[in-house]
Amino acid sequence: MPTTRRIDVVLLAVAVVWGSSYLTAKTATDALPVPTVLFVRYAVAALACAVLLLRFRGATGRLTRDEKVYGGLLGLTQAAVLVLETYGVAHTSAGNAGLIISLTLVLTPVLDRVGLPGRFFLAAGVCLAGVGLLVSGNGLRAPGAGDLLMLAAAVVRAGHVVLVGRVTAGRALRPLQLTAVQCAVGAVLFLLPAASGLPALARTGAATWAQLLYLALFCGLFAFLAQTWAVQRTSATRAGLLLGTEPVWALLAGTALGGERLTVLSVLGATLVVSGTYWGQALERAHRGCSPAAARDAAPHRAGTGVTQAS
Repeated sequence: MPTTRRIDVVLLAVAVVWGSSYLTAKTATDALPVPTVLFVRYAVAALACAVLLLRFRGATGRLTRDEKVYGGLLGLTQAAVLVLETYGVAHTSAGNAGLIISLTLVLTPVLDRVGLPGRFFLAAGVCLAGVGLLVSGNGLRAPGAGDLLMLAAAVVRAGHVVLVGRVTAGRALRPLQLTAVQCAVGAVLFLLPAASGLPALARTGAATWAQLLYLALFCGLFAFLAQTWAVQRTSATRAGLLLGTEPVWALLAGTALGGERLTVLSVLGATLVVSGTYWGQALERAHRGCSPAAARDAAPHRAGTGVTQAS
């Protein structure tokens, strides 16, 4: 049985990888069109999944009908999330993107259940106030297009999380197979929009290819499989706390590696977003624990966690 410390390290590694994905995607979209980045990201991940499925063919067997149907459905919603995220991060800072998308953690319970305590919505208000300060820069202003796209991505991702919980509840759906179908769907969806930009891949430098491979293999396949492995061996609460550090890593990556500047308002906004997110998570977990109906839902949510951000 893996030690608790080893599991924590794996979950923290997933949070770091996901946090760094925003700067990586932003840099990649500076060199290539967004549809091209998305197609390569999906295609490489799909190829890696196919290799793994062939490698463990004897142990996993063929795709079931449910895995094809529900994997295809989740592939569509996941593609919608990544379109909004990638276009969003291309037009805002990597730090802002990582912090704004963390609103998913408080939006998901709102979409998924009713009867949340009033304090939960106060925590959500703290998060929104933080976003307002975060996008204000050196002075209060309307959010930019990238910030609005990231807000939309947070809403759609929350819906995707809820859908994952619904379709995986009570069904024998295997994580690797679901991921393979989702990646294949994404590759097909983005092939035509990316077609005009594919010739540019031949002239793409090694640095951009490294970014694309990092997005596909580390931010996608590795993070998904590592998260699934770790969540199965620890509590959902402990996993949520460690994975909830993702926006912190996004901010650190943007400032330390991307040369993004922090202002007093943006630091205050980031603090409010992270604090409100953790507060909201704690309130939602406490509410789930004291509600019999919510307790019955806990297993599907935990099962769905690993599929939520498969790429």
